[in-house]
Amino acid sequence: MKILIKNGTIVTSGKIFKADILISGGKISEISDSLKDKDAELIDADGKYIFPGGIDPHVHMHLPTFAGYSSDDFYTGSRAALFGGTTTLIDFVTPRKSQSLPDALIERKREAENCLSDYSFHVSPISWHKNLKEEIQECIRQGITSFKVYMAYKNSIGLEDNDLLKVMQIIANEGVQLTVHAELGDDIENLRNQYFEEGKTSPEYHALSRPDYTEANAVKKVINFADQTGCKVYIVHVSSQKSLKYISEAQKKGLSVYAETCPQYLLLDDEKLKGSFEETAKFVFSPPLRKKEDNNKLWKALSDNLLLTIGTDHCPFLYEQKLLGKDDFRKIPNGAGGVEHRLSLLYTYGVLQNKISLNEFVKISSTNASKIFGLYPKKGEIAVGSDADLIIWQETDEFISSKTHHQNCDLNIYENIKIKGKPLYVIKNGKIINSEGKFEKNIEKGKFLKRK
Repeated sequence: MKILIKNGTIVTSGKIFKADILISGGKISEISDSLKDKDAELIDADGKYIFPGGIDPHVHMHLPTFAGYSSDDFYTGSRAALFGGTTTLIDFVTPRKSQSLPDALIERKREAENCLSDYSFHVSPISWHKNLKEEIQECIRQGITSFKVYMAYKNSIGLEDNDLLKVMQIIANEGVQLTVHAELGDDIENLRNQYFEEGKTSPEYHALSRPDYTEANAVKKVINFADQTGCKVYIVHVSSQKSLKYISEAQKKGLSVYAETCPQYLLLDDEKLKGSFEETAKFVFSPPLRKKEDNNKLWKALSDNLLLTIGTDHCPFLYEQKLLGKDDFRKIPNGAGGVEHRLSLLYTYGVLQNKISLNEFVKISSTNASKIFGLYPKKGEIAVGSDADLIIWQETDEFISSKTHHQNCDLNIYENIKIKGKPLYVIKNGKIINSEGKFEKNIEKGKFLKRK
């Protein structure tokens, strides 16, 4: 199948220019002026931007929890992602206790077989054991180049400091990437239990039990460990301006420390957690929402290249699942959806409000994640030879609603927020997936991406 895109304005991480794009065999085969091909399907993109397909480096589809699985499986979650212009997802492999990392990876790949976008995984060591080095090496042989650790949730998947250091040394020696959920788990558990014992059980205490220093001090600690071990560190879902100070110092020192934030930490604040359970439960996720001042500092950190990527931490739950914590905020399943809205929110509240440029939009939504996680230039670029994952963008004027979104959830944390841009066409691996808001039938399943 060939596609010829005419008259569009191409936006990459470094350039903005008008040209035609010829797609053949799932790849971009030519970029030039006045291209012709009578055998190609023609798309006229006059007056439209063309972006590389989005890469969301942080999603949790079909996540098992005490409240049941998160409400999006790989099919529904990737479908929502494609509607929003994200064509590649990086999810997670979290083994069960005593399960090996390679076995958990095989199992997770089976769970992802119905994924419509291309995908990869970060694999999580959740304990230290004598075979861990060999298990990590085997995952690397299978195309995994990033491993996720948790400094919180120590009663289930989190690591104690001495084990974290040992894992970081292995990751450093193998030359791959460590991604880190940076929160001080012990401090948080003490505060959670203290508030509950005092009869403070509403969703607001989810945020109060995770104050900004629990993130910032964890960031400081893991950066110190990175300095000791030489481990490359990627800090996920940064929510606090206090964390930015330590990330900035590390980068100035020359350490390989990268960081992402999420749209919720740019656009929402902790006032959302004040009110009835029905109004506030959907805003329970970790780290929690912070202050408006944090929103502003995070936007600036994006424009200053201090934060390099935007993930969503997509992990929605139904309201009936959230209800499990009606009388105890500790039992509210943590998570919210957002994979469908990431690009529209960044464009509307970043580009159109002059907080980031069009080139920065492409960097933080696609190209930087591609480079950090070993997918470049296959993904995240508009260049001859790259995969033909493209978005043709249109101006729009509409509101986000749980009645019209495509994630499998009856809640939406961005309810009634206006967006002024969304995909007109989404092309994945050289095939039109979404055309003028209509999803094509019989879409080919996505591919597991072996990374380098």
